[in-house]
Amino acid sequence: RCFICGNMLQKIINLTVRDVRFPTSLEQHGSDAMHTDPDYSAVYVVLDTESGLKGFGLTFTLGKGTEIVVCAVQALAGLIVGTSLQDIVSNFRGFYRLLTSDGQMRWLGPEKGVIHLATAAVLNAVWDLWARAEGKDPKQIISCIDFRYITDVLTEEEALDILVKAKGGKQQREEEMLSQGYPAYTTSCAWLGYSDQQLKQLCTDALQNGWTRFKVKVGADLEDDIRRCRLIRQMIGADNTLMIDANQRWDVADAISWVTRLAEVKPLWIEEPTSPDDILGHAAISKVKDCHNRVMFKQFLQASALQFVQIDSCRLGSVNENLAVLLMAHKFKVPVCPHAGGVGLCELVQHLILFDYICVSADLSGRMCEYVDHLHEHFASPVVIRNARYMPPKDPGYSCEMLESSVRRHEYPNGDVWKLPIQK
Repeated sequence: RCFICGNMLQKIINLTVRDVRFPTSLEQHGSDAMHTDPDYSAVYVVLDTESGLKGFGLTFTLGKGTEIVVCAVQALAGLIVGTSLQDIVSNFRGFYRLLTSDGQMRWLGPEKGVIHLATAAVLNAVWDLWARAEGKDPKQIISCIDFRYITDVLTEEEALDILVKAKGGKQQREEEMLSQGYPAYTTSCAWLGYSDQQLKQLCTDALQNGWTRFKVKVGADLEDDIRRCRLIRQMIGADNTLMIDANQRWDVADAISWVTRLAEVKPLWIEEPTSPDDILGHAAISKVKDCHNRVMFKQFLQASALQFVQIDSCRLGSVNENLAVLLMAHKFKVPVCPHAGGVGLCELVQHLILFDYICVSADLSGRMCEYVDHLHEHFASPVVIRNARYMPPKDPGYSCEMLESSVRRHEYPNGDVWKLPIQK
């Protein structure tokens, strides 16, 4: 305990941020209707403390523009360097608000876009640092949430009551997760840029490995979408689950007509059908969406504009904001099926889904978490999938520490990968 106390009191003496990019566009990994050539990238943050303990965090980007998020992290660095972990977590709500409500920098958001991506990277590193130092109880967890703008839907007292009630059966749920894992679905088989031959081979391999839930990228061409979705439905069979994702490609009317045509393949949901800011549009489409912040999630839930909640470890303001969304989703009785289609997102989101099941919802009905089989080898504690389920991580922290050799090799623009000509 003295070791833990010592680490909590040690000051954060440095913040390092690096631009790490992987040339995934070469093989069309991650390609969809709106992002046709993504290079999966991370803004990678390391916090150094006086004791030598480190915290690791990241946010996800697609290549170009990662340097902008790096600059935003550097702008936030002065708000954290010189503080102790104890200073932060003793008033974590206040620290969250410090990062998101700086009198000048909040003009760049607030709580959305580049500055919020940067906030997520910094806070993910703080949570990693804290998780390496000590455990947390329900009152500590509630104290991390900024309830500003959401108290008309969820108060601090209601949130605490949810966590206290979920204590019943908690140990059994922990044991269940340790032995069986959390159900997952795969997006790795059906990126939009994949050929039919590649798609069929990946579906065949996935079925052999126990996968029963598949997500397909759509939105570029209706007739091609119909053909590809029919092919995938034929490959996976009538009894397995299929979802579709348009990545914000359509207007509302287009989304409704497009999905009507695709109804024959019986998709469980349509993800990101239109603009992420169009709440009433989503209510009209009445399907699933992931959002910039807790306030948008609140309104989507109030408007009955989604049937599944898709949290994001890096689009939202780290664990702090995701906690608020998990609790609101539980109050509205909407299942959480997190988004995790990017470098490091699977490693991060596994902690959130396990927390949701064990400490909030106590329910697996209609719940699953996205998994993509890309770039896990670059992490010190890569995600473990067994029988198409996330197995709980065993190492302390938030699982976003990258291998230094991988960071050096892929750091942009001077890493070895980027010094060589990239043939696209």
